[in-house]
Amino acid sequence: MDRTEHLLGLLLGTEEDWPRAFEELVRRLGPVSHDGADHTLRTERITIEPFDLRAKPTYHLVIDRLAYWYYVPREWLKKAALMDDVYLLNSPFTFQSMEKHAAYCAMIRLGLKVPDTWLVPYKNPVDNARYAYTAAKYNQPFDLDEIADSIGYPLYMKPYDGGAWRGVSRIRDDETLHHAYDESGEMLMHLQASVEPYDVFARSLTIGPDSMVMKFQPDQPMHNRYAVDHSFLSASAGEEVLTISRLINAFFRWEFNSCESLVLGESVHPIDYANACPDISITSLHYYFPWAIGTLLKWSVFCAVSGRRPRLDLDTRNYFAVADSDRTYDEKLTEYRRLADDYFETERYQDFCATSLSHVDSMVRDWVTSPAFDDLLVETVRSTYPASEHDRFVAHFRGLLGLWVADNA
Repeated sequence: MDRTEHLLGLLLGTEEDWPRAFEELVRRLGPVSHDGADHTLRTERITIEPFDLRAKPTYHLVIDRLAYWYYVPREWLKKAALMDDVYLLNSPFTFQSMEKHAAYCAMIRLGLKVPDTWLVPYKNPVDNARYAYTAAKYNQPFDLDEIADSIGYPLYMKPYDGGAWRGVSRIRDDETLHHAYDESGEMLMHLQASVEPYDVFARSLTIGPDSMVMKFQPDQPMHNRYAVDHSFLSASAGEEVLTISRLINAFFRWEFNSCESLVLGESVHPIDYANACPDISITSLHYYFPWAIGTLLKWSVFCAVSGRRPRLDLDTRNYFAVADSDRTYDEKLTEYRRLADDYFETERYQDFCATSLSHVDSMVRDWVTSPAFDDLLVETVRSTYPASEHDRFVAHFRGLLGLWVADNA
């Protein structure tokens, strides 16, 4: 039987826990049979160095967790995508949209229930010698209070390119409005209406066509933000969150992303759905960590082994045609879901998992109960928390992961 090897590249920043987990699962995977051939896979951590634009990379697929802020690897990814058909998680050509603004615009255009949102100019001048002349000639004076009044209090001020809750302020009145704006400095800010009182904050992690929707508690410390709750959404609201999550990913060619939505009754309001480096740390996802790593493994193997071709072009007109039609909101969501499933080849992926990767779920369970996994957990806790809290958090995360093993036995 023919045998083909596929090299999966990991482009990493400061993370260590999930890359080690992913590498271990790839080692345990063994040969994958597909279309009469055996396929083997191995991983390699990518280093940063000068590159010849005509050099042929050895990677079949790259999981990128670095290029959203580091431009050297970003340009290497663009070269690998344009010249070499390397499959990328995620597309480096839509990073601008991951600065929230374009993502808001696209989803408003598609008719989703994005809260009212304004972009306001910088509080402080940008560092550019031409700014003073341009500002004097073209910048219009504006009334910040008038904009806030039109949106309505309370509202949120947040950077258009934010991440990890940087610079986010809840604005209660004109005093907190001006204080937050003064503090924003050279950050470009959105003002966005608040959805409150909302019933639940949902955060969905989507990898390829698979999603895990989790109850998120932003006011809790990180180890307690993801609540283990399997019935916090109604069936219809849960389906809407899933559809929105997969829609935004298919629209922008993001295949490893998280989406945040506020749910009020049966109404879903997406507020943040552009995350170039979604959180998959074991000390924050805990119970959901095995699902995340197992799913990342499945999607990566499927893309590498099945011959799935990268698609860099955006079929925006197909989505806009649905948005401009006279369909109802629910009918549009149904068609968006179909377009997303078409992009992700959901049916072919599910068949591949059932036939070529049928052993992965049990393999992940066995790994989570192994001493090697416990060593990874303990090392991660020790590198994350002060020594006085090591025993407490090891016990905390062991309990949550033990619950996952029991629930998935």
